[in-house]
Amino acid sequence: MKSTHLSLVHNNENLPVGLTVIVPVYNEENTICAAICELVTINPDFLYEIIVLNDGSTDSTSRILKEPKHLFNIRYIELEKNQGKGHAVQIGINLARFSHTLIFDADLEYFGHDIARLFRPIQMGVAPVVYGVRVRGNNTLQPSFVFASARKFFTLVTNVLYGSAISDLHTCLKLLPTDFLRSLELSENGFGLDTEITALALRSGLRPFEIPVTYVGRNKEQGKKINLMDGVKCLKILIAIRIRRKIDFVARNYVERNPNFIATNTRGFNQKSELQG
Repeated sequence: MKSTHLSLVHNNENLPVGLTVIVPVYNEENTICAAICELVTINPDFLYEIIVLNDGSTDSTSRILKEPKHLFNIRYIELEKNQGKGHAVQIGINLARFSHTLIFDADLEYFGHDIARLFRPIQMGVAPVVYGVRVRGNNTLQPSFVFASARKFFTLVTNVLYGSAISDLHTCLKLLPTDFLRSLELSENGFGLDTEITALALRSGLRPFEIPVTYVGRNKEQGKKINLMDGVKCLKILIAIRIRRKIDFVARNYVERNPNFIATNTRGFNQKSELQG
């Protein structure tokens, strides 16, 4: 594993308060249209942009993304050569125009309608970091006992190592300050990237505000690629980052605390979804 540079951070970029959603894609022709359509129909009451990075796809992903219904609603970056999810995400972070960034995979395991709810704690000034967590029995479809148990195990290991109390180490929906993400030189691709980002956040003293989200997990037959070696790599990343020096990052709220804030498009933190009866 490459070493991750931990720089001294002063979070003073003064970016406008809002959200940049980064969508790294590689050969996602079967799901990219549905994923982008979900993101562009969120209609949030805050500043919002979508950056899609096509990481050298060899199928029809590029053609689909260049259709007017998509291209007019996103910032589209086409990378000629596939260099991995981490590389694409790093480019997206450097292009982000707003105070917070969220990485959104186009595999349809998560739902775009949850994103507006995740931004509400930022608008209320109660937390600088928000995680959308998968809670068993709460609008989730777990692909298997093995995957669910592995997720709990790695989350437990993380909490023991870092003295944290997070519920979901590998959630895709992580809403983090853009200036914090820009301070990192991410070295992981794929499954290891989620581990790396959360480990670095915890090592810096950041603790996420957690909100349950909808999750429909895939199994191996549906394209899930996680295996035993990914788990071993996850443990190595967690230990390696834990033993390095702490990142000097001063967490702050990006708006003045206002618990009475009423968002026009979100109704509190409780999950609202068409999957609920």
